[in-house]
Amino acid sequence: MPVPPESASVLPSTPPPRRTFFDALADVLSIWFGCGLVPYAPGTAGTIGALPLYWLLRPLGPIAVLLATVAVAVVGVWASDRTALRLGVKDPAIVCIDEVAGVLLTWCAAPPGWMATLTGFVLFRIADQLKPWPARALERDLPGGWGIVFDDLAAGAWAALALLAARALGMFG
Repeated sequence: MPVPPESASVLPSTPPPRRTFFDALADVLSIWFGCGLVPYAPGTAGTIGALPLYWLLRPLGPIAVLLATVAVAVVGVWASDRTALRLGVKDPAIVCIDEVAGVLLTWCAAPPGWMATLTGFVLFRIADQLKPWPARALERDLPGGWGIVFDDLAAGAWAALALLAARALGMFG
């Protein structure tokens, strides 16, 4: 039986780095408390996972939602960057804190009510998939967590503009 060459070894030549507390924290936050582990459409799951935070903050007004958007985005850049580096992937599918930041930005433009929340959700998911300018460029050109998060913020801004247009046309009363 032939012996495989040394380069064909299945085992890595050095053990992977130990996972630290901050790696674990970044993983939990970047996958938004498990939403990113959904096997199909983890981005949609992350967007749905943003609802409890939105419902908690919505009674406090759009400024509270905007402040949460900024906080999630800042934490998201750090957490998604750390997770992406650890996994060795530019934008891992399991990372969905970026969707949370993006949809929160969209919902800043939503009036209270389930119809506006649902409309914002749908508009954000469409914008996140289409990646209108500058979203695709941000994803491609910004490094690490910056690109991961800022393309979704751009998609969220487009969805917010569409939501504001719908409001101006009287869609929500």
